[in-house]
Amino acid sequence: MTTFEEATTVHAFRDDSLGEHDAVGLAAAIRRGEVGAAEVARDAAERVRVVDARLNAVQDHSDFPAHRDGTTGTAGAFAGVPTFVKDNTDYQGSPTGHGSAAFTPGAARRHAPFARQFLSSGVTVLGKSRLPEFGFSPSTEYEGAAPVRNPWHTDYSAGGSSGGSAALVAAGAVPIAHANDGGGSIRIPAACCGLIGLKPTRGRVVANAQNRQLPLEIISDGIVSRSVRDTAAFLASAETYWRNPKLPPLGLVEGPSGQRLRIGFLLDSPNGVPADTATRTAVTETAARLERLGHGVEPVELTFDPRFTEDFLAYWGMLSFLIGVTGRSLGTDFDRRRMDGLSRGLRETYLANWHRTPGVLRRLKRTREAYAAGFRGLDLVLSPVLAHTTPPLGHLSPDVPYQALMERILAYVAFTPVDNVVGTPSISVPAASATQDGLPIGVMFAGRPGSERKLLDVAFALEADRPFRRIQDL
Repeated sequence: MTTFEEATTVHAFRDDSLGEHDAVGLAAAIRRGEVGAAEVARDAAERVRVVDARLNAVQDHSDFPAHRDGTTGTAGAFAGVPTFVKDNTDYQGSPTGHGSAAFTPGAARRHAPFARQFLSSGVTVLGKSRLPEFGFSPSTEYEGAAPVRNPWHTDYSAGGSSGGSAALVAAGAVPIAHANDGGGSIRIPAACCGLIGLKPTRGRVVANAQNRQLPLEIISDGIVSRSVRDTAAFLASAETYWRNPKLPPLGLVEGPSGQRLRIGFLLDSPNGVPADTATRTAVTETAARLERLGHGVEPVELTFDPRFTEDFLAYWGMLSFLIGVTGRSLGTDFDRRRMDGLSRGLRETYLANWHRTPGVLRRLKRTREAYAAGFRGLDLVLSPVLAHTTPPLGHLSPDVPYQALMERILAYVAFTPVDNVVGTPSISVPAASATQDGLPIGVMFAGRPGSERKLLDVAFALEADRPFRRIQDL
């Protein structure tokens, strides 16, 4: 008989106050008085305790077993729903460690702007979720510390950088969790863990201070969830707190509209990285489903500057360099020599080519022109989220020598960064197929600026056509 400690699949679903509810369903049960918010928080904390012994997804355990006083909202779409905030976002009273061993963080004095927007939905924050150092890696792994494990198969990556949040949601510890995305960090872990992960349009939600200070705002905040309606409810709730008048309003999207969409699809990265067989199959099967549902689907080619990948890496290298320069603002004992191999390699590569920065920024900003040209006549574009299926732990570890690690990253993360550069929305949804080991495969839809309604429309249609696989059914 296989014990919990030996099982490769880990989940927390059980007969307690959370049951199998998503966030919308759980909030409704709390409003009806069927369960109490305090009871839900206690049961969620117990679920977290059980699964995190295997998954290593939680950064801040300090307030278990009790939930934090004063964080349970009495109003909002998610009133009383337990959740986690990613550990690169300030939450008052908690340290913000950014997944780094280069400094010792102190308690945040106030909530970050996006944290306040998230809290306005009424969620109960149980703690902070783990991420790889400064969110640079597509896998939540560390030098000298345990990795975050994928609850579908604990030998595999949970993705990154929002890997801790994705692992907790996929395992059923909480229904939703905060995530953010500067190169794929919502969509990648969603794909690895069988979740919905929508990166909003630039400016759709409140930007944190550090993003507003960048020469190119590439980071968007959001959530990972197990149901499309949770992601839709999050966006609607965020809009009631603050709406960007430069973008079309969203409102609450509650299901597929029945509108026939024009969808292009591509199987290989515009910069030439081919998708593996399982990933290509997931995309082609999804395209066939969309046609059966009445949408127009046709192959499309997107062409970007051949230096796009090199330029994006240079920009990430600049971010690592800036962290090294300003690190004492994070902690007085900050030592850039203690940054991990990936962060150091990015920084050193940037320093060797820093004089190219103006050209890098100029070309990246021009990407929006090529993106718009590729979308002529189309509503959305379907593609892989990642060029190959979820790797085993160790494949993308920061212990791997930098050049070899970067080659592996570029062969994996080939589709997501474009939407960060252009500022357009995109969503990862689980495909119907899975890997031979039963791991989820994600497919991605990208749209024009402000087109979140269309992304939710197609995600709702796929979910209604064939409900997403559930880990508790394995």
